Amino acid sequence: MALPSFLENFSSSRTFSTNLPYVEAQRRSKILNLSSHALWWPSRTDDTSTIIIMVPGNPGLAHFYAPFLTAVHDKCNGVLPIVACGLVGHTSGIDDKRPFDDPSSVCLSAQVEHLVDLVDAAGSIYNNIVIMGHSIGSWLSLQLLKARPNLVGYTFLLFPTIAHIASTPAGQTLSWLFRPPLPRLISMTACALRFIPGSVLASLFPDWPLPQVMVLHSLIGSPSAVYSTLTMAHDEMKTLKEPDVPLLRAFSKRIHLYFAPEDRWVGEQKALLLKELELYDVKVTHGPDDIPHAFVINHGEPVASQCFQWLRDTQLV
Repeated sequence: MALPSFLENFSSSRTFSTNLPYVEAQRRSKILNLSSHALWWPSRTDDTSTIIIMVPGNPGLAHFYAPFLTAVHDKCNGVLPIVACGLVGHTSGIDDKRPFDDPSSVCLSAQVEHLVDLVDAAGSIYNNIVIMGHSIGSWLSLQLLKARPNLVGYTFLLFPTIAHIASTPAGQTLSWLFRPPLPRLISMTACALRFIPGSVLASLFPDWPLPQVMVLHSLIGSPSAVYSTLTMAHDEMKTLKEPDVPLLRAFSKRIHLYFAPEDRWVGEQKALLLKELELYDVKVTHGPDDIPHAFVINHGEPVASQCFQWLRDTQLV
């Protein structure tokens, strides 16, 4: 399967499943000198009207989203191409030394610049871009809509963390882990963790499919990836304060949100956002009780069904 011009070949030493419907790739921002891992689902047609770009949460590993995006691709009968763009510094084997040498390369602002560069490149080929964002990827997706409103058509925000993340239940519990010097100290343990057999890790996560366990194994065994995820998480705690209400108002007809009934990374912000959004024509879906924030592990199918319904509602498929 050929890659589009904005992606480059990437040979991964890790295979997480067989009979893959996607292509391993990487996205290199030549101006920014940043690189990230990517997965590419090609269209079965030559139509260049619409492309889907997936912006992951933290950790930003594209492989976590493979089952979910494969389901979306299948439901669309392979008509819409999809690219999952991993976050800079989060994938082992790509610019492994960069985060330690330049921590700013993995902060939120750098991630936004890298993703805007991808949107610009995709926009030179495709007429319409749909952004899917998960967790902190929802906040990043809104920055893309704000930066490139002429290129981004719709944004699907899944389990969105877009405000006051430090005050959420999960943020209050874990934020201390993200403060320097802990990210650097914790990343040092990754050298030892890489020798933990996958079978041992699978026993600790018995409900996870084995391919997802192996994605986690690739993360915790990479000092640079561990450092990047924790460093970016600290930036999230500092950056995500008040919601960008003017942005939500201005683009309300292009924004779709998917909330879980209980989400420790959203907390009370859900009620506050819903109170604000009920005044505008923002599409809000409330998922069932059994779908967690980390839906991509083994609940991708029902969320893919909702995304497909949104695509049908907006007449993109």
